[in-house]
Amino acid sequence: MRWVAVLLSASGLLAQAPAAAPTGQTSTPPPVGQANASGAALSPRDASELETRMLQLIESTAVAVPGLVRASEPVKQNAEMTFATMERNPNPALLYQFINQVKAYLALSESIPRPFPFPETADRQFAELHNDLERIQQHFEAVLQVRPVTVTETQPQAQPRNLDPNNLSKYAAANSATPPPGKTPRVVFLGDSITEAWHLNEYFTGRDFINRGIGGQITSQMLGRFLQDVVALHPKAVVIMGGINDIGRGYTPGTVEASLETMGDLAKEHGVKPIFASVLPVSDYHKDTDPRHEMTKTHSPDEIAQVNRWLKDYCAREKFVYIDYYSVMADYKKQMQADLSDDGLHPNARGYRVMSPIALEAIGRVAAGAYVEESGNRQQPKRRVRMLGK
Repeated sequence: MRWVAVLLSASGLLAQAPAAAPTGQTSTPPPVGQANASGAALSPRDASELETRMLQLIESTAVAVPGLVRASEPVKQNAEMTFATMERNPNPALLYQFINQVKAYLALSESIPRPFPFPETADRQFAELHNDLERIQQHFEAVLQVRPVTVTETQPQAQPRNLDPNNLSKYAAANSATPPPGKTPRVVFLGDSITEAWHLNEYFTGRDFINRGIGGQITSQMLGRFLQDVVALHPKAVVIMGGINDIGRGYTPGTVEASLETMGDLAKEHGVKPIFASVLPVSDYHKDTDPRHEMTKTHSPDEIAQVNRWLKDYCAREKFVYIDYYSVMADYKKQMQADLSDDGLHPNARGYRVMSPIALEAIGRVAAGAYVEESGNRQQPKRRVRMLGK
């Protein structure tokens, strides 16, 4: 599945330059009445029609390339969700996000070998999509120039100028300075703020464990930096934990699952053993201290459970290790035990002390070449395995 690597390596460049039509393809002129070559912004109706057409072209062109339908599903779902949000609340930040999602699809489509002969209709549709992308970029630039900015839009307005949507720069210097793995097997922990706040050197002394968590990230952003922050470090295994931010922002469980599955594919492609951790439970036990700590309203326990059920089944199918933090950390109400978190979302020191031996057991089994369907049982395994770094 080398197409995944091409997509992710391109993800850091998506916001820097417009996509050009592939060699040998000709651009299709814009439909009469919709041209915006003069630099003027499209009308809301024309912009909506153009974006709708682009989504249609993504769907129709994917069918023409074997493997592209499945490979592009996460990008397609995200683009559809962004478009639906723009229809309700148009703003340049969402338009910029939509543009990058289309660029990601085109980068992915160009990385997968096309059948020969390639259907002429599909070739024309790809050319049309490239042309439409250029037009919507011109519209975006015009919107930035002419659209007045209100106080409430100040922060979103700044987002389109972000050239590093996946925050690849955060660990770029650290990755460059990281030496090759030694005798101790290397493990990368990839995730969001729950991973970032985990002081691995304190909980796993003497081991080559590398933290690559970034607070606030959703799984598609983790996927976007998988090559740089995981594969390039040459680990034996990667512990992947994410999805709670997706749920908190309204993304569907299916979108989370697609991103996680793609990370699993990419890990296998590069000889890295993936270890998937469950999404942690949340709670409302600390809302009296701070109303913002009422977590179950914004982070649906039902959706957390749905993602975890899928993840456990997926790991069983693929013979991956699944770490079940959820069952150990949830109480009888299916909420995070009150003493394991100070805000109902992030583990505190006690919470990490619960998680650490569970993670270590799972990593030890991978290092020993053993497969377990689920790790999270407090009981000692019947057969002892050699832990990493020992």
